[in-house]
Amino acid sequence: MKRLMTGDEAVARGAWEAGVRYASAYPGTPSTEILENLTTYEEIQAEWAPNEKTAMESAIGASIAGVRSMVSMKHVGMNVAADPMFTWAYMGVNGGNVIVTADEPGMYSSQNEQDNRNYAKAAKLAMFEPSDSQECLDMMKAAFDLSEEYDTPVILRMTTRICHSKSIVETGARKDVDIKDWAPNPAKYVCLPAMSRNMRVKMEERFAKLSAYSETSPYNRAEYTDGAKIGVIASGVCYFYGREVFGEDASYLKLGFTNPLPMQLIKDFCSKVDKVYILEENDPYIEEAVQRAGVSCEIFGKNIFPPYGEMTPDVIRKAAFGQTLDTIDFDRSKLIGRAPAFCAGCPHRGLFYRLGKRKDIMISGDIGCYTLGAGKPFKAMDTTVCMGASISLGHGAQRAFDMGDTGRRVVTVIGDSTFFHTGVNSLMNTVYNGTNTINIILDNRITGMTGHQDNPGTGFTAQGDPTTLIDMEELVRAIGVKHVKVIDPNDLRAVDKALDECLALDEPSVIITRWPCVLKKFSQADLDEFDDLFSTRDVVDPDKCIGCKKCLTVGCPALNYHAEEKKAFILPDQCVGCDVCEQVCPVGAIRKEVW
Repeated sequence: MKRLMTGDEAVARGAWEAGVRYASAYPGTPSTEILENLTTYEEIQAEWAPNEKTAMESAIGASIAGVRSMVSMKHVGMNVAADPMFTWAYMGVNGGNVIVTADEPGMYSSQNEQDNRNYAKAAKLAMFEPSDSQECLDMMKAAFDLSEEYDTPVILRMTTRICHSKSIVETGARKDVDIKDWAPNPAKYVCLPAMSRNMRVKMEERFAKLSAYSETSPYNRAEYTDGAKIGVIASGVCYFYGREVFGEDASYLKLGFTNPLPMQLIKDFCSKVDKVYILEENDPYIEEAVQRAGVSCEIFGKNIFPPYGEMTPDVIRKAAFGQTLDTIDFDRSKLIGRAPAFCAGCPHRGLFYRLGKRKDIMISGDIGCYTLGAGKPFKAMDTTVCMGASISLGHGAQRAFDMGDTGRRVVTVIGDSTFFHTGVNSLMNTVYNGTNTINIILDNRITGMTGHQDNPGTGFTAQGDPTTLIDMEELVRAIGVKHVKVIDPNDLRAVDKALDECLALDEPSVIITRWPCVLKKFSQADLDEFDDLFSTRDVVDPDKCIGCKKCLTVGCPALNYHAEEKKAFILPDQCVGCDVCEQVCPVGAIRKEVW
């Protein structure tokens, strides 16, 4: 059957067809939809893990116990999963295991732009790089077979365009893969130094065999054009970009199995052309290997192509030929810049509105929707590094401020899912070492930024089944925090009061702001816990409004201003009655009404 699929959908389908029984992941663009699609296959136990490390370890356990398993994550997630992954590479598999990394050239929703092909090289893991959705499906199936044949975990490296672009896919039936027997085998699965030394030798032997496979892999192929003296070497989506730019004027070496690289195939290809263009996004991973091979043709790589961003056809064309395609011109001065903003009714708005008014604090932020608090109109975040870092970073900053006797206090902010991810460990560090930071956990009852995935604090599994809800307040107290306050972040007085109380303490404290994301699907538990959940909306009384624009400073997209009448007004189809603007209005011109 032929179907139109994104790369993420095709990866999930390929895993199903390959006979996968267990999958784990932590959501992160552009990989999120892989596990979401895996939950639709009843033969696969698909789970959201609290973080990528636990996801990796769970998939490792499933493989050792005998089933085909997989784990998926965005590129920065592999940093979290790297600890078990590097040792897993030594051990080898029982049931086949595939690790999917979704890299993001261009950093459209990430804090950095790393190239995870380097992980495959460093860990000596086999790696596939699909160029379209069909290859996502086919390579997943091939990866599981190769994993078991060569006794190795396998990396499937994708990028944003592969994950989210759609193409036609020929789907097939599910392969019936038996669960393999498990028996104790400490020499293979207990990584004590004496055993790991033997594993290291076997890993090198395995890698040599994979090098031979790479030379004949059907996913590495040369496509020659008669008389062409130009060669293009590319992997992933860059192969199609190169085809678009160079057309029939070049020969192509398409690399789909890229660790280890097929060095003899590369040398043979380069011997047949005068110059070769190496197209790859981010790092010169292929280029460096070609240069080490000592080929005689002229090489054009990062000496002309940018080392960052997406390698789109326009980028390639401009770098290679100094030109771009003609486009329709327009007056760019008429473009209206629109900064990203919290949704109308977002429970983070009230908190950041009040935090931004405090000038005696440093605000240590984290990864999530709430990172928008760093921008206008709030300007209420001073740092953001990685998942779970806000509390740890805040602890270190507080130490430094205390050393300088500055009197400055640190407030950290972290989302509920991010807190479960790695914030728990950070809070332990703060409590154990004893700084007086104020740590705010934004509990909006969902993993908001990546599209409303469940987490340990929602009470539901990835497949929507009810499960144990981890009580955040009890968890924080169990860690050792004595002063814990739970507030409604839409209540500005409650926000101020909680901040004042915690700033007066000389020990760690936690404020939990609890109100559900305005866009999530509300469960019955949500409706029971939160009274009158979004059953009202706010309206402006034009007779009372003085046009001061104070309400606009809360940055709500439902609020507008009529320039001619010099009055504020609220778009009724966006307002959900959070009442933040009502509390800000100095003349009581905003009132609540029932829908």
